Amino acid sequence: MENAHLRLGLLEYVRITEKTSTRIRLRVDRYMGEGRQAHLLSVFGNDSDVGTITAAVHEKATFSLTFPDGTTKEVSLGERASCYKGAVTLPGRKHPVRHLVAVSQELHTNGTSGRTLLLRYRREEAWSTLVSFLGLPAVPAWSDHVLGIVEGKKRIEEIDGIGCEPVLVSAATEEVLEWIGEGLRSGAVAFPSEPGAAAWPRPSIAELLEVSSVSY
Repeated sequence: MENAHLRLGLLEYVRITEKTSTRIRLRVDRYMGEGRQAHLLSVFGNDSDVGTITAAVHEKATFSLTFPDGTTKEVSLGERASCYKGAVTLPGRKHPVRHLVAVSQELHTNGTSGRTLLLRYRREEAWSTLVSFLGLPAVPAWSDHVLGIVEGKKRIEEIDGIGCEPVLVSAATEEVLEWIGEGLRSGAVAFPSEPGAAAWPRPSIAELLEVSSVSY
């Protein structure tokens, strides 16, 4: 992609001991976090550097993260983070590029504490995610009613991101069930007229990672 490097962040890890000094810098293509708490970190580089960053994540290390606009933050994935490694083969390169995706414990158990992290906010996608993660008995047609309440209560917060437009949706299962019940009683929403399974949207990974501005 043209000028893709202008949309990348930079992760720096420094470790100094009595005998050695380590300094590693890797490019970041995706990031999601709140303040110092990182939730999603996607970096790529050579095998040695990615291996060192993986070990540092498991050691709960702190990293220096530079955003595409030049701002810098100290971040960490905290306790019990998960790491997933892979390789990307590029035309013209003899060796593949190593890729690491690190995920915080909260993102790994997304939604279970009434906090749902999303790569971006689209009503249709957000509603299907909430229904799935919160275990709600619901159908796609109820998204406008319930998410209209969520938006009105200002329960959607933009958080730090690179390569995505992440948000935090604060809504517990009991709250959403109450809003659904109120909607059914008032007639704002209704049960489906025909029996059968609900048809939920199935966006591709490419669609989920697409970056464009939204408002709500």
